[in-house]
Amino acid sequence: MSNQYYVYIMTSNRNTVLYTGVTGDLIKRVYEHKEKLVEGFTKKYNVVKLVYYEVCQDVEGAILREKQIKAGSRQRKIELINGMNREWRDLYDEL
Repeated sequence: MSNQYYVYIMTSNRNTVLYTGVTGDLIKRVYEHKEKLVEGFTKKYNVVKLVYYEVCQDVEGAILREKQIKAGSRQRKIELINGMNREWRDLYDEL
């Protein structure tokens, strides 16, 4: 059985902070971040907007991709976001 996994980037309302994560349930995970149900970085820095995501076919691939994105520069993350979502709109309502 093949599940989908997601690598995602979220930001604050002012687009100042970038957070990269991985999950098997993107809708649930973004909701948890938005509602401040997740302790840590995203709650502390008010990370509430989903601005980028990728679909992966297995958890290993998703984790590898997350590590690649996290290892990249802020500029590279911005380029990824701009390639999918030039307006940096919140993609959550489109899921």
